[in-house]
Amino acid sequence: MTDIHTHTQTDALDDTLLIAGTRYRSRLLTGTGKFADLEQTRQATEAAGAEIVTVAIRRTNIGQNPGEPNLLDVLPPSRYTLLPNTAGCYTVEDAVRTCRLARELLDGHDLVKLEVLGDEKTLYPDVTATLAAAEILVKDGFKVMVYTSDDPIIAKRLEEIGCVAVMPLAAPIGSGLGIQNKYNLLTIIENARVPIIVDAGVGTASDAAIAMELGCDGVLMNTAIAHAKDPVLMASAMKKAVEAGREAYRAGRMPKKRFASASSPLDGLFF
Repeated sequence: MTDIHTHTQTDALDDTLLIAGTRYRSRLLTGTGKFADLEQTRQATEAAGAEIVTVAIRRTNIGQNPGEPNLLDVLPPSRYTLLPNTAGCYTVEDAVRTCRLARELLDGHDLVKLEVLGDEKTLYPDVTATLAAAEILVKDGFKVMVYTSDDPIIAKRLEEIGCVAVMPLAAPIGSGLGIQNKYNLLTIIENARVPIIVDAGVGTASDAAIAMELGCDGVLMNTAIAHAKDPVLMASAMKKAVEAGREAYRAGRMPKKRFASASSPLDGLFF
């Protein structure tokens, strides 16, 4: 007889996130900016249980500025998968140059997060430039995780170019508005053959849980944790939310109904 408890534990261990040939237990990816200091960054990252952490190459010292505090001292590559990103880039050329700089600084590291922004106020992605940059980077040997709009057609096109993960926004970067169009996300998920990771717009734990319940493979966040009143506690909450949302998705929710149904049917009772 199979032990149900053991079976459930085994399923949880087998349910890993596969990105570019590497498996991760955590489906919560976190950013490293906007925290009070590097120590808070370390504490929040640990509380989140994150294994993949994004690094804004244009804003973060990972060795290019000797003598200044180095992120790698608190989040070493031996423990975390670093995900250099092109935050702050508004052109194809800047994004490609930034990725190549990251590869040089990190001794050939080829996993990157591409984002090409189109507007300084909303930080909304320039999807035309994103497509162009993705093509260049994939041909140059990079494993590209790509930030994009929640347009299902663009998401599929980025997958076809060869991106290893597609990362649609839930709402504008840093807005905390939560998922604004779950139907677009559902369409993206249903059509995808690569991981779909919600990137941008999450504000609190329930947002992360909803993203996972929809069937997203993971959630990436920075501002929701870093700008909370207690970032470390919020990181812990987000960890639990992502895990709960994933379990609920795998369990399969009950159908929604307009009317109640008795939890204990009356048929067969002796009265």
